[in-house]
Amino acid sequence: MAKALNARLILENGKEFSGKSFGFPHSVAGEVVFNTAMTGYPESLTDPSYKGQILVSTFPLIGNYGVPKMETKNGLLQYFESDKIHISGLVISDYSFEYSHWNAEQSLGKWLTDNRVPAIFGVDTRALTKVLREYGCMLGKIVIDDQDIEWYDPNVENLVDTVSIKEKTSYGNGKHKVMLVDCGVKFNIVRSLLNYDTTVIRVPWNYDYSKDEYDGLFISNGPGDPTICKPAIQQLGIAMGKNQPIFGICLGSQLLGIASGAETYKLKYGHRSHNQPVIQHETNRCFVTSQNHGFAVDHQKLKGDYIPYFTNLNDQTCEGIRHKSKPIFATQFHPEASGGPTDTAFLFEQFIDMIKNTK
Repeated sequence: MAKALNARLILENGKEFSGKSFGFPHSVAGEVVFNTAMTGYPESLTDPSYKGQILVSTFPLIGNYGVPKMETKNGLLQYFESDKIHISGLVISDYSFEYSHWNAEQSLGKWLTDNRVPAIFGVDTRALTKVLREYGCMLGKIVIDDQDIEWYDPNVENLVDTVSIKEKTSYGNGKHKVMLVDCGVKFNIVRSLLNYDTTVIRVPWNYDYSKDEYDGLFISNGPGDPTICKPAIQQLGIAMGKNQPIFGICLGSQLLGIASGAETYKLKYGHRSHNQPVIQHETNRCFVTSQNHGFAVDHQKLKGDYIPYFTNLNDQTCEGIRHKSKPIFATQFHPEASGGPTDTAFLFEQFIDMIKNTK
């Protein structure tokens, strides 16, 4: 094994954290965020919602179960959330150079190197997370072997356009036709929909579906500032005037909120973990959810017949909205969470039931 190069994580507030490189030996800049999940790093790294971000994993040991095989099912990679790594860089505490898992075919370091993604280990991620908790998400850069680069703010760009599919495609051959607007969709959303006798028609984020025939509309997750996605908001506003079922997740929830007349705002450090508690207003039940977002809907500025559906029990932010009478709802969290928890997977069945009742 070659000697690991020296690496530094530099934050825009001037703080630095030293470590060693174990990914692609090239410096990178982006927005630094943290994720508290204990498992699921192959899924997190391939989540399009992390586009432009340097991900800090707070769990102490990463890499011990390697990277799964690149197997496909229904035209999708089976163990990943997209067909490529979307994070700009990875920051961890301890890296396991030896991996052991029945389904692993390569190490995390090799996977990152082959995909030209820088990574640094040996960082005190506990201290780093405390800094991010105090100051909030901030710009940063991983500097490998003193190869310094300029700062980069991904939030000023239309990140959705960089991760969305470019041409219409479809999955399955079921009787319920779902129009899936891809703003950076996670593969497990498609898998979850295909469990319910559906045909999923996946279209680009700015696609005009106003003249298409479908039974239900689904707006996916995605990266960045939702206010940049004006074509998607315009199309969604037209669809919301009809009586067809609509389900939005993550960015989809924010777009639905904007289209309904509400506003969104950037969270201080976002919600990125597999253990966020939310309460459902109708039932007063608490669910444990997986989340990955940096923006939220301002529930105090909801208009018309749109009301809060779920609320985060940690910081009281809006975790979902719904219409009082129309079959329209959205969640800020991920009911399709992979690898878990699956406490709210029933919301997919709820969406399909709305389609059946409307038809």
